[in-house]
Amino acid sequence: MVTISIRPYTLRKAGLVGLILFCLSCLSAFAQSTYVTVKSTPYDRQMTRIRPVLISAVEHKDQNLSIGLVNNWIGNLRAIPYGFSMDWKTPDEVHLGAYADCKGKAVALYNAMHSRGAQNVRLVIGKRLWTSRRTHAWLEWTTANGTYILDPTINWAAFRAERGSRSSYIPLYAYAGGQKYRAATSAGVLASNGLFGGQRVASRL
Repeated sequence: MVTISIRPYTLRKAGLVGLILFCLSCLSAFAQSTYVTVKSTPYDRQMTRIRPVLISAVEHKDQNLSIGLVNNWIGNLRAIPYGFSMDWKTPDEVHLGAYADCKGKAVALYNAMHSRGAQNVRLVIGKRLWTSRRTHAWLEWTTANGTYILDPTINWAAFRAERGSRSSYIPLYAYAGGQKYRAATSAGVLASNGLFGGQRVASRL
């Protein structure tokens, strides 16, 4: 007769399993982020320079704005050498300058799309990866065919949000026109990275 001894998990192992399950549940939530309208965000003061771009009136509506044209804009901005700037650059400063960072490239793409009448475009501030220590800026564009992630700093083309990793492109805040938003999952992400408090959050972008 063979006897099998089952050793119970130690408290440390049980805690590790619990932590893993918690992280997996967080990653699942990241992929289903929704936005809540807010009166302010920690980035409002920084956004002063580019606020006119965000709230500018649409010059004309282009119902046939193609993903191919948008990818062309993304490629042109991606080709601009990366260089960090403390201030949010305007689209003119991005195109005329020698370099630009994620903030400037995202704003320049937002301006190009908005000027052609693109609807449902959001300028997003968040985490490129859930393990990232610094924040990142990109666009989200919701169309009849789904929501696209537009990141002219890292990628050469747009991609469908649902095809991305659950642990990447995690939104914290967003701007669209005169509206400001907070991602519903942002509280957990900020807490896990010790980024509660507007001063520290805003200084990381």
